[in-house]
Amino acid sequence: MQKTSGKLFVISGPSGVGKGTIIHKLLEKNPNIKLSISATTRAPRPHETDGVDYYFISRDNFTKLIKEDKLAEWAEFSGNYYGTYYDTINNTLQNGYDLILEIEVKGAMQIKNKIPSAVLIFILPPSFDELQKRLTGRNTEKTEEIKQRLAIFEDEYAKSFEFNYKITNDNLDEATEELQKIISREKQN
Repeated sequence: MQKTSGKLFVISGPSGVGKGTIIHKLLEKNPNIKLSISATTRAPRPHETDGVDYYFISRDNFTKLIKEDKLAEWAEFSGNYYGTYYDTINNTLQNGYDLILEIEVKGAMQIKNKIPSAVLIFILPPSFDELQKRLTGRNTEKTEEIKQRLAIFEDEYAKSFEFNYKITNDNLDEATEELQKIISREKQN
């Protein structure tokens, strides 16, 4: 029996909207869906593990990957690089798994241009005030970083119209169910 190739799903939206939480709930119920691990030049946070949360690499190594065109997408944010290896995408899909990239909007637009078969899904907050509350409540960024993330939300929202789908994360279970339905529908196409 021939193994069918997987499908690529790009999940994006503003920081603090709950992308990671929705994705992790989805992955618990779907062993055939994998989450891509991005490379980054930022230092690991106390609870993060290299090769699990991110591949933590040097700035020199990252710029070398860019020059060698080994990244399907990449972006710089707050002085750090983030990107996705082409090999991760190709190997996962060829092994029959669906793959989710949880990436920033700039990276999603790069994927849309380079891999047109990718399905782009934008996660929206119920409101700007709720987004601000969620970012502040995480206690993972400094006040300046939160301000910077909120300032780019307007640009991100404008780009959301270039995505295949939009989901508002007002209720975690409903947002997760909506994502599940989108993936199931796209797998049938």
